[in-house]
Amino acid sequence: MRYSQVLIPTMKEVPSEAEVISHQLMLRAGFIKKLTSGIYTYLPYGLAAIRRVENIVREEMNRAGAQELSMPMVQPADLWKESGRYEKYGPELLRFKDRHERESCLGPTHEEVITDIARKEMHSYRDLPVNLYQIQTKFRDEIRPRFGLMRGREFIMKDAYSFDVDDEAAEVSYRKMYDAYNRIFERCGLEFRCVEADSGAIGGSFSHEFMVLADTGEDTIAVCNECNWAANLEKAEVKMSDRRAGVEQREMVKVETPGKRKVQSVCEFLGIGPDQLVKTLVLLADGEPVAVMLRGDRELEEVKLKNYLGVTDIRPAEDKEIFDATGVPSGYLGPINSKTRLLADQEVPAMVNLTVGANEKNYHLQNVNFGRDFEVTEVADFRQLTKDDPCPSCGESIRLVEGIEVGHIFKLGTSYSESMNAYYQDRDGNERPLVMGCYGIGVSRVVAAAIEQNHDDNGIIFPVPLAPYQVTVLNLGLNDPEVSAAAERIYGQLNEAGFDTFIDDRDERPGIKFKDADLLGFPFRITVGKRFKEKAMVEIRCRQDGTTEDIGIDDLVSHISSKLAN
Repeated sequence: MRYSQVLIPTMKEVPSEAEVISHQLMLRAGFIKKLTSGIYTYLPYGLAAIRRVENIVREEMNRAGAQELSMPMVQPADLWKESGRYEKYGPELLRFKDRHERESCLGPTHEEVITDIARKEMHSYRDLPVNLYQIQTKFRDEIRPRFGLMRGREFIMKDAYSFDVDDEAAEVSYRKMYDAYNRIFERCGLEFRCVEADSGAIGGSFSHEFMVLADTGEDTIAVCNECNWAANLEKAEVKMSDRRAGVEQREMVKVETPGKRKVQSVCEFLGIGPDQLVKTLVLLADGEPVAVMLRGDRELEEVKLKNYLGVTDIRPAEDKEIFDATGVPSGYLGPINSKTRLLADQEVPAMVNLTVGANEKNYHLQNVNFGRDFEVTEVADFRQLTKDDPCPSCGESIRLVEGIEVGHIFKLGTSYSESMNAYYQDRDGNERPLVMGCYGIGVSRVVAAAIEQNHDDNGIIFPVPLAPYQVTVLNLGLNDPEVSAAAERIYGQLNEAGFDTFIDDRDERPGIKFKDADLLGFPFRITVGKRFKEKAMVEIRCRQDGTTEDIGIDDLVSHISSKLAN
């Protein structure tokens, strides 16, 4: 491809609208153009990178036995009502009516459509297993789209759906996708981790996320320093230790704490640490109040609580809602004689001589103990893991890192097949629900995540597998017949050898060509200029490590081949 013939509108300045590096560089490098909030046009160079990801995904999905199809983006609301998700999914589902007043939506995902296909076409155990996938545009009406392709409203996604006869067979399909996803992201040249995750709005009993590690990631994940365990904080299990053993329980006392409502102010007033205090948080779960006891220096993990309660919506209660539910001002709530459904994080029963609210304004209780002074029947893991917690798998130390979710696989079970009557006949003639799995990859997001992970002050550093072009040839002597002939010869040789090659044949200053080559992230840059006239040599520069070498034209193809093979 010739630079003089392609649309790559590069920019020198960082666009003010762009907050993260990938958004900045994709705009500056002419990958994308904003149409409206959260919706972008993929320009030729950006689309070429996306196609690289698509090709890798397609090859590995086919290798794993999945079959490609294409489903409509517009979906009838009736299907979503059958599954029960039409109202439950929330405002991200863009709903509309056609000229005949029929309700429809733009597909954010395709569980309902694929289940409709399955119930019409998969009637016998002989028809199974089946895994169907597509690479298609999705739409989710994000309330605050941001970060370019990282969280847009319209995006390209690969979604696959497996159908099996039972859980054991579904586990085999899930494992095939797990292995395929690892191969996909390895082939993309990305540093990533697979983590246990929450299933969210998709549903299902079990899931894993594939996270590209990057400083600007939206998610925090916990990673063991010794074993292979990793988990999203929403899912990360906290390993408990018993602190009660051998500690004497002191007599409970009531103390006045005038105006002290926050953990820090109470602790400072009483001269205690936040690990000696238990706060009682009130939340509304599907509109119903529920109180959760948590150590003072811990953070509630709302997803854990949401899953425990089996609710779809949860939020902190406001001060008036707290008083209406408990009869106590916020900041003074405690477990003794609580009027609200009370839950406790598993850490609370292990604490000794703790400080709690007295359920009375301006008062707290000290030396309160579980079992002696109060009981809580609902105890579970409700808090966020911290970097000081041990690995729940091996007990060794962990670290918290930032990650960008690029893939998510789910064990859906039979929730969709049962609600939508997708049954098959087993070997004994019995009707059984299809057992499903769901597997997504944010294709356009993979490109953004790759840039977040691979860049410097000069621009993008593409992993070779994702680079739209592997090599760029800079012609620095456009008006010099000898230099231009050499550049064209090199360009032709590399193309004939099968390399995806780009030539900068613009009538621009060398500095501009160098800067654009770095900005666009070509893995290898071949400069044809004065050195060729002087020594019949060209310079090869590796974008990854910045090393340069002088090579003769006749050795170029073999040299590039060896570089790309490493």
